[in-house]
Amino acid sequence: GLMEAISPGAANAVSSVAKLDGYFGNEAIKILMTEKIRTVVDTLKKFGFQQQVDDFVLSMNRAAEHAAPQAKSYFVDTIKEMSFEDAQKILKGNDTAATDYFQAKMQDKLYAAFEPSVSLSMNEVGATRAYKNMMDKYTAIPFVKAESFDLDHYVTEKSLDGLFYTVGQEEKKIRTRSEEHTSELQSLTNLVFPQML
Repeated sequence: GLMEAISPGAANAVSSVAKLDGYFGNEAIKILMTEKIRTVVDTLKKFGFQQQVDDFVLSMNRAAEHAAPQAKSYFVDTIKEMSFEDAQKILKGNDTAATDYFQAKMQDKLYAAFEPSVSLSMNEVGATRAYKNMMDKYTAIPFVKAESFDLDHYVTEKSLDGLFYTVGQEEKKIRTRSEEHTSELQSLTNLVFPQML
């Protein structure tokens, strides 16, 4: 029953971020410029290179959207491995107890899976090219120096942050949905733990 309630929420979250504009069109998880290259961005804008900056931001988000679908199998596997004790803690937990459980169990595995996929996607969607183009414009400006920056690591981490945020939002919906949806988590809590209500 618990898997029936959680699985659709996780699947919905993955689907929502994996679609076109899943990251870019969602202000809550949109991947923006890191503070490490904020000077680069501000300088380029001053010199009229806003388009290069915009292209780079878009391409980072496209890379995250391309990498996201593979997360679904990890959620399925983690749910299958869940113990009865884990399920009890999630049922009794806060609004994002299942999300917190997923993140604790999956963060490292997902990072390992996402990083090469993000790197590949960054090349496919032109993020690496857009970043190089942006940095070339910046370093061509006299008397400026670019700070080193691990682009793949940054986008991978932000991709996972956005994914787990979205899973958390889905979990909150499941927990607060009307009782008429009997397969949802809130209804399960009412049935399994009536003494707590």
